[in-house]
Amino acid sequence: MADFKTHVTVAAALSAPLAASAFIAGFATMNDAIFYALAGTLGGMMPDIDSDESIAIRLVFRLISALVAGLTIAFWLDKLPHWQVLVAAIVSYLIVRFPIKWAFEQLTIHRGTLHSLLANIMFAALSVPVAYHVFKLSSKTAWGIGAFVFFGAMIHLILDEIYSIDLSGMRIKRSFGTALKLTDWSQPLASLVLVLGCVLGYVFSPDASAWQATLTWLPQPENVSDWLVKEWTHLQLSWG
Repeated sequence: MADFKTHVTVAAALSAPLAASAFIAGFATMNDAIFYALAGTLGGMMPDIDSDESIAIRLVFRLISALVAGLTIAFWLDKLPHWQVLVAAIVSYLIVRFPIKWAFEQLTIHRGTLHSLLANIMFAALSVPVAYHVFKLSSKTAWGIGAFVFFGAMIHLILDEIYSIDLSGMRIKRSFGTALKLTDWSQPLASLVLVLGCVLGYVFSPDASAWQATLTWLPQPENVSDWLVKEWTHLQLSWG
């Protein structure tokens, strides 16, 4: 399978131009495009949080710990003395950073349910309400972030499958098929947790009507040929 550097590099290399294209096409602002590129890069490392020794799990849990500490400060700042708020933030950070991370490591196995299409959907579904409710981004931006997280996570799975094929020796490694799968059917309880995560993410996500309105600008299937002729004519006139 691909290493951490490869996953992050490829996810960033593909997410950045895609985000830039969204900006050029008028589907995103400059800030949105930056968020999308970062989300795609983050998605590229998410499946590896099931590996206890991976860089991904350390980075992700540090980010989550810092986020929880920040939310603790924001919630208690006007309710408690500042020194108590500081203590609560430190305690919340340490709880997530160590015991919760340890429990997560005990409950997950590498190339298990978190290396699956279902897990990628959950990563995306949960990132939307987090972007909207926690970071106070617009609903359109939040849904775009979710899409890029899914995109980056899919790149991760595809890379793992590519690296499972030994082209030099013309053989398929035993790890082939363990990444790009719907879910790990040998772990029904873990799969159920992923489904519940998808449901929760969808329930707490904002309305996606902003993107629905944006996508109506795209040509409909029955009008694609007419649209292509029109665009080609426009280009010829521009060049002429």
